[in-house]
Amino acid sequence: MRVAIAGAGAVGRSIAGELLENGHEVLLVDKAPTAISVERVPQAEWLLADACEITSLDEAALQRCSVVIAATGDDKVNLVVSLLAKTEYGVPRVVARVNNPKNEWLFNEAWGVDVAVSTPRLMSALVEEAVSVGDLVRLLRFSHGDANLVELTLPPEAALAGTRVGDVEWPEDTSLVTIIRGTRVLTPSKDDVLEAGDELLFVAAQAREEQLEELLSVQRADAS
Repeated sequence: MRVAIAGAGAVGRSIAGELLENGHEVLLVDKAPTAISVERVPQAEWLLADACEITSLDEAALQRCSVVIAATGDDKVNLVVSLLAKTEYGVPRVVARVNNPKNEWLFNEAWGVDVAVSTPRLMSALVEEAVSVGDLVRLLRFSHGDANLVELTLPPEAALAGTRVGDVEWPEDTSLVTIIRGTRVLTPSKDDVLEAGDELLFVAAQAREEQLEELLSVQRADAS
């Protein structure tokens, strides 16, 4: 898979390194000469250019990319790169970094963004995820379909503890994708039984989050 990353700062280089280790082709694009540090990620392609200009993106052959990642420290740049990647080059997957949480509402399908990653929001979500039991924590927002990746740790008194996955009437527009149980990562089947302390990961429509949280958090009748 060929991936272009706009922004060769610490974030862009880190992403590039991970993708290269997983066997992908990576192109790093940045307009600042000081950001071109080929020796730091020698396996990547490098391009000194402004990713907001069509001529630069032509040179980058963006039409051959399966994914474009807008990873600069400027939200305006990330939005422009996302829009050009999607509308001018038809890139199937566009991921954009959100630097200022106040701008998060802009990072949607209208701007060509498939997945918006807000570093401040993600950090706070991971803190909540580590300490919250019984509360729904939003980890990631997907622009298409207005869906989110959410997590909830099943509390000991939850009514669904001991229930088969296939017997649960899940809300519409929600999908249980993973159960994390201790050190195990389970792909849920209808015969898996939910246990207290399970970390449940869902892809859910935002409108269903409250309903999902209520379902998972409701206490058993015999709970004190």
